Amino acid sequence: MTRALPTVADVARIAAVSDPVLRNLQITQCYHELATALSSLTGEGANWCAVATWASKQAGQSIRQEDLQRALQRRLRGSADASDAAQVMATASLEIGGEEGRSVAGAVDALWDALNPAAAFQRTADAVARGNRKVFEEIGFQFARFLALFAEGQPDETQVADFCQGLQPGDPPDGQRFLRQAFSHIYQAMAVDDARTKAELLLLSNLEIGFHEQTRLQPEIVEAMNAPVVDPRQLRRRLMGELFPDPGARLRYVLAGLAGRARPLLQARDHLADEATRIGRLVVTERMMTLAMPDGQLLVLGEDLRAGFPALLRTIDLPELRALLHLVDPTADTPSGSGARDWGMLPDRMHFIADLFRVYHLDSRLFAPPFSPEQIAALRDGRRPEGTL
Repeated sequence: MTRALPTVADVARIAAVSDPVLRNLQITQCYHELATALSSLTGEGANWCAVATWASKQAGQSIRQEDLQRALQRRLRGSADASDAAQVMATASLEIGGEEGRSVAGAVDALWDALNPAAAFQRTADAVARGNRKVFEEIGFQFARFLALFAEGQPDETQVADFCQGLQPGDPPDGQRFLRQAFSHIYQAMAVDDARTKAELLLLSNLEIGFHEQTRLQPEIVEAMNAPVVDPRQLRRRLMGELFPDPGARLRYVLAGLAGRARPLLQARDHLADEATRIGRLVVTERMMTLAMPDGQLLVLGEDLRAGFPALLRTIDLPELRALLHLVDPTADTPSGSGARDWGMLPDRMHFIADLFRVYHLDSRLFAPPFSPEQIAALRDGRRPEGTL
């Protein structure tokens, strides 16, 4: 290997970057460099870092909140339920608040202001960014540490065993047993000439790391998906504040409530609040459940993978791999049923991820650079690159 490898110091430096957008971009590029360095040792076949490059690049869209607010606003204004509820609210608020009430358009705008999508999506971005860094500073660190063993030639089995002993025993989220096994299997794959056995060992290592990673990420994934679903009581209070900003109008609203005349308004308010939170969750879920591949192809994580398994991995002989697939893949030896019904559920995610690694194991596009040479130069200088990211 002629180019400098990412070191453990590089991983620590990148993980310490305070700007979450810049940090994510540097994490993505570092994953690519780790992937290509490891591939030069193992030979043909995707490694975990190759897929992590594109997963991290996709995470960057959520961290940068690209188009999320526009997508939510577009869906909300296009919702017949939201429009009907806004009409009822506008009529009822005019009756209660008089000239100080809102128009129909004002009622929809009031909902938008009350929902505060910027704050909601910032919570999603924060959760995704924390997960992105959490995985990188643990697993990226271990890959850099593993590759350092090869800086002066091929390490022996004792050195690799010592490396694995540096990983915590036990199951995730606290233990690193699956990482221990994964790096041991990567080392075994390097010494194997048979292409089928090598592919099975590399796939096994990818799934072991993937299982550890996804278990560790469970809290951040659930938080990111649920972040826009604000407390309905708070949203309803804010909505009333937006509809009746004048103290006199608010007083008439309170009196109307005491007299029982605010019931249509309250029912429409609750319906509007429910519709807003539903659409917010849908927008974030759709963004999180899409993976852009290197050639721009979009994989919808809720749909079955359309490509089949490569011939080398069409059937599995390695007992350890068969056992792990039995644990994480309920439809063994076929990508049918791989679509995740709920990305917040670990079993659903692992089913899709297991088939994703298997389907794309021999796809060299995974090693394509995630950024242009100019963008990489900017990242090395600690700057946000220009252009499409």
